[in-house]
Parts: sequence; C-alpha cells; structure tokens
Amino acid sequence: MAEQIGYRVVGTIKAVKGDCSAGHKVGDKLELCGHSSGGLCGFFYHDIFPYIIMLQFGGGFPPEWGDPDVIELDCMDKHNLVTIELRRIQE
Repeated sequence: MAEQIGYRVVGTIKAVKGDCSAGHKVGDKLELCGHSSGGLCGFFYHDIFPYIIMLQFGGGFPPEWGDPDVIELDCMDKHNLVTIELRRIQE
C-alpha cells in the first residue's frame, strides 16, 4: 500500500434518490484520494476529483461556505441523484 500523502479524505453517501446504478447506499463510507476512487462510481469520482485533491492537499473553501474541511456534492445523474459529503480528516 502506498504511503498517504497529505490529509485523508472520507466520502460518506448522504442521500440516494432513485436507483444508483453503482449500488451506492446511504451511509457508505469511502476513502478517497488522488490515487484511488475508493470504490466510488467512476463518473462521480471524475466529477468531484478537484474537490478531493483540494481537501487532500490542504486547500480550503471561502468562509461563507461554512466548514473548510467539508463539502457536500451531487452526482451528475439527476434522475438517480446520489449526494456525498467529503470530509478532510486531520490526524
């Protein structure tokens, strides 16, 4: 296993509206980083990759967005919408 670079990023599936073709379920937790999709649907991973990298390497969001270590994002399939929370883990 490769050495962890930067912070850990954990994705938690918060909502599924419809039928996710990748099988994601509410409560699923995934370890995500620039080198691994952690089992996340490839389409969704591709969409949120910039946010994963930003969290992994210490970037932040504007203060008016709330917690700089957390962001909630939606999958591109609006008919079978999956929502994921990305959280930077500072250990």
